[in-house]
Amino acid sequence: MDATQIAIAERVAEEQRHHKKAQFLWVWAALLVMTGIEVYLTYQNMAPPRMLTILMGLSLIKAALIIGFFMHLRYEISRMKWITMCSVVACLILMTIFFFPDAHRIITLGVK
Repeated sequence: MDATQIAIAERVAEEQRHHKKAQFLWVWAALLVMTGIEVYLTYQNMAPPRMLTILMGLSLIKAALIIGFFMHLRYEISRMKWITMCSVVACLILMTIFFFPDAHRIITLGVK
């Protein structure tokens, strides 16, 4: 490792040393509440597009909290954040190209 990488690693390690358990407990409690809301919504008689929109929104928020706090991406250098977000966008594009058309075909034509 060169001096720049060592300096960055030391800075990130120093930032991560000051985490408090209370912060992680609040994030965990928020995740628990959102999971409870998701379970409650699945038992309600709601229009599927509306319910799925709410569930997907809550899932995205939960994923952001997990990635940011428990996987410590919030404290990483911006290059790492950009690499991760580009990978997520690439996965979504590939799902849009390959998975969703096939799912639509199965819904409209049925399984053969």
